[in-house]
Amino acid sequence: MSMITERPASNPAGQPSARAAEGPVARRDVRAIISAYVALTKPRIVELLLVTTVPAMMLADGGLPSLWLMAVVLVGGSLAAGAASVLNCYIDRDIDQLMRRTKRRPLPAHTVSPRSALVFGLVLAAISIVLMAAFTNLLAAGLTLAAIVYYDVVYTLWLKRSTPTNTFWGGACGAAPVLIGWAAVTGGLAPAAWGLFAVVFFWQMPHFYPLAMKYKDDYARAGIPMLPVVASTRRVNAEILIFAWLTVLTSLAVWPLGLSAIYGVPTLVVGAIFIVEAHRLCRRATRGEAVKPMRLFHWSTTYLTIVFVAVALDALI
Repeated sequence: MSMITERPASNPAGQPSARAAEGPVARRDVRAIISAYVALTKPRIVELLLVTTVPAMMLADGGLPSLWLMAVVLVGGSLAAGAASVLNCYIDRDIDQLMRRTKRRPLPAHTVSPRSALVFGLVLAAISIVLMAAFTNLLAAGLTLAAIVYYDVVYTLWLKRSTPTNTFWGGACGAAPVLIGWAAVTGGLAPAAWGLFAVVFFWQMPHFYPLAMKYKDDYARAGIPMLPVVASTRRVNAEILIFAWLTVLTSLAVWPLGLSAIYGVPTLVVGAIFIVEAHRLCRRATRGEAVKPMRLFHWSTTYLTIVFVAVALDALI
């Protein structure tokens, strides 16, 4: 008997057989699907929300809360933020396909079906609320539920499409993790919690308006009345400056509420830089010069991160 094995007639060119190719292809498909579902949760937004949650918990505790409680809040908060983002993608799938910035998201790209996204978002939301209710307290769970409903129903479904003040009124959603983290530790809400909430609330205007300026044409194409689309440059500049100043002043007003110079000094320094960057953007826009709005957008993220890292260090030290 010959020891030479004949090639299958269906594979004359010596190419890998279909069965041999199935493994890598299937693995790629699975990875692509997982990646699409992860993208629906907008991980970068989740990260930013957690940056404000943990320091708020530490300040509420006066040190380091139990690792178990922190883990529960981090997991529950991540699932809640992810759920809100998934449901946002589901609701906004009609306008996302019109905008260059969002047309590659999983729903307009048809990587994930709308029904699958809706089910995924609702399941994440349910798990997050049950987790918070079972292992923290009803106030934290109620705030988590309220934040999801407010972001997806009040902001995404109504405010975003109907009024240029959508960013202002929607700011409560982004600031809610501060309250949720504080409530998970203490079962209540203290003045310092509301102060940090106000910092994040006011911060969202000078943070988001530069992004809306960059993608102004995108929002106009989709019929979304973001402030830079419907208002004059003067009006946009005024709001950026007003809310940048309110952000910094509020962050300094939190200083006497149980915080020391470990928080106050770096907050004062980065606040001054934040104000300078806001004035620089607005001055160039007023003069009709070429502007780089994303510079303020990125710096605002750095500013908020440093402020809340200072909160955490102050609580520890």
